[in-house]
Order: sequence, then C-alpha cells, then structure tokens
Amino acid sequence: MRKAKITRKTAETSIAVEVNLDGSGSYDNQTGIGFFDHMLDQLARHSLIDMKISAKGDLHIDDHHTVEDTGIALGQALTAALGDKKGIRRYGECHLPMDDAQVHAALDLSGRPFMVWNLTMPTAKIGAFDSELVREFFQAFATHGGITLHVDQLHGINSHHIAEAAFKAVARALRLAVETDPRKSDAIPSTKGAL
Repeated sequence: MRKAKITRKTAETSIAVEVNLDGSGSYDNQTGIGFFDHMLDQLARHSLIDMKISAKGDLHIDDHHTVEDTGIALGQALTAALGDKKGIRRYGECHLPMDDAQVHAALDLSGRPFMVWNLTMPTAKIGAFDSELVREFFQAFATHGGITLHVDQLHGINSHHIAEAAFKAVARALRLAVETDPRKSDAIPSTKGAL
C-alpha cells in the first residue's frame, strides 16, 4: 500500500500528515488557516491522494511557519509513500483554467528537487492570507518531496483564482505522475535504475 504517516515537531509547529496515493481524494485538513485548508483540500481532491493534515503552529506570529512546515511534512510523506518509485509514471503536467486565471504545472518525481516559479499575485493578501506563502508552500513541498516542479501563470488578475489554479494544476500533474504505468508497472522509470 502506498501510504505514509509523518509527524514533524519543532518549537514553532506540530504537524501530522497522512497520505494514501491510491485514494479517492478524500481530505481532512486542519491547519488553523482557512484559505490554506481550502487549498490543501483542492490539492487532495484533484490529485486523488487521500490527505489528512493536522497542524498547530505559532499563528500569533504569522502563518509562515505553519504553511512552510506543512509543505515540508507533506513532501516527506509523499517521498515515503512512493518508496522506490517502481511502476510510477514519474511525469505529470496540467494546464488549468479558473475564471480569469490559467496556470500550467509540470513536474518530475525525479528525487532532484528544483522549482521554477512564474506566478505573480496582484495583491499582498488573499483575505487574511499572505499571497507570498503560496510559493513558500510549494518550495518546501518540492524540496522535501524530491520534485522538479515548474509552475507558470499564463493569465490571471485575481489572486485567489491564481493561487487556486496553481494548487489544482499541481494536483492534476501529481495525479498523473504518481499513477502506476500499466506498461511498466514492475520497473523504475529511469535508465539509471533508481530515482
């Protein structure tokens, strides 16, 4: 079973993450940050990865530590659930429209973390949420998930729509990448023989 549980505790946050890569996209995400929970719900629903996240952080300071550490723990859980990556498709991509916004995400579960980020949020806040934390989450997730991740905004004038399109595009790309390839379900998708 491609499942994992990760706990991460620091002086700033306490986070527990559970994932099932072969799920139906069910979710129970509770970080204390309403907009972020909404985005994590989208990530689960559109990737079809069952996801349960419980995070308690120093929100009296700001949301930064909780968002970043959730990205770290979720990336670690993805890595653990993938194991040796035998049989996965490895690559995924998606062009996702959401009203005025269109975002393209492409990723490689290569084990070599790298992120290219070309999103511009028109506003500093989405409700009470700092717009810059969208990038912080994905940077932490890519780094600790061993993901080469490219996220590019083609259009967009509404920060909420741009952020949500990014989460959904990454989710759909992730769904493709973690799926088992029926033509090579017994092989690691690399000429190196390891990822």
